Amino acid sequence: MFKRIFAVFRARNLEFARDRSTLIWNLVLPVVLMFGLATIFGGEGRNAYTVGVLQSSAVIIDEQHPFLGTRYIRFVVINDRDLGFRKLARHQLDLLLQVEEAKRYWVNPESPQGYFVELALLQNDAAAGGGIEKGQITGDAIRYVDWVLPGILGMNMMFSCLFGVGYVVVRYRKNGFLKRLRATPLSSLEFIIAQVASRLVLIMSITAFVYAGTHVLLDTRMEGSYLTLFIVALVGAISLISLGLIVAARVTSEELAGGLLNMITWPMMMLSGVWFSLEGAAPIVQNTANIFPLSHVLGAARAVMLDGATLLDVAPSLLALLAMSTLFLGIGAATFRWRSA
Repeated sequence: MFKRIFAVFRARNLEFARDRSTLIWNLVLPVVLMFGLATIFGGEGRNAYTVGVLQSSAVIIDEQHPFLGTRYIRFVVINDRDLGFRKLARHQLDLLLQVEEAKRYWVNPESPQGYFVELALLQNDAAAGGGIEKGQITGDAIRYVDWVLPGILGMNMMFSCLFGVGYVVVRYRKNGFLKRLRATPLSSLEFIIAQVASRLVLIMSITAFVYAGTHVLLDTRMEGSYLTLFIVALVGAISLISLGLIVAARVTSEELAGGLLNMITWPMMMLSGVWFSLEGAAPIVQNTANIFPLSHVLGAARAVMLDGATLLDVAPSLLALLAMSTLFLGIGAATFRWRSA
């Protein structure tokens, strides 16, 4: 019995070792992820909180209030009060501070980070003599569950689209199913469109079911049109599925496909605003996030759900997603390989 187990054990290890692409990728992927995350989120004195300073000047002077010199807090200038209130309600700011003229601050009671920033502010203000006033947020404050729901739905859609298509097509190629399809009049573009349509129906059904359940149970906020939100999800799902097809176009190893898909999903999960806003991140990080389809999906979905945005308002995001879908489908169709070798 042990000889048979060892024989299978040895054969599987040799198979893995001889698959050069998978072996190299398993060694490279962790290193690439570590360097990427260290570059984006690392660095000495990284800011943990974001505070908006309501003032007309473009330069924040630390001497205006001792709180402005607090470490690990990123201070950004806010010129418009309504804009500051909106960012605060949307959890893009942890606290809004006014130091010109009357000293006041506003905080979202639903923000866990805002709670700790408020404690730091009051401690610094007490040391300076106190007297700062607490203002009220105009309008209904957005709960964190309202803000994070699009992120969770988008993340689930991302994994389902990328891994659902990538693994299936790679398995088809590996077991020879694609080779048999090649003998039919079916073209690569027709096969890809069929895969997109099949996965699209499944993803939209699951996402609609999950959204309906959470909306009823948690009474989440919905200010816009359900039709607009559906269109955003539909266009976003097409773009994500098309991205997954690029990986599935030529890869023959399921292990390698998993590594490539992880390389795509992890940056999107960290930089597309799934769990937290990138308001306080460096400009280069915010600009990099715009190359990911998920960033446009979540931005448009939150605009519809939280701000009541119309189809015209989210049109730039939809156009960007359609352009990405066209590019991804073109690359997938052009590089598609029926055989495993």
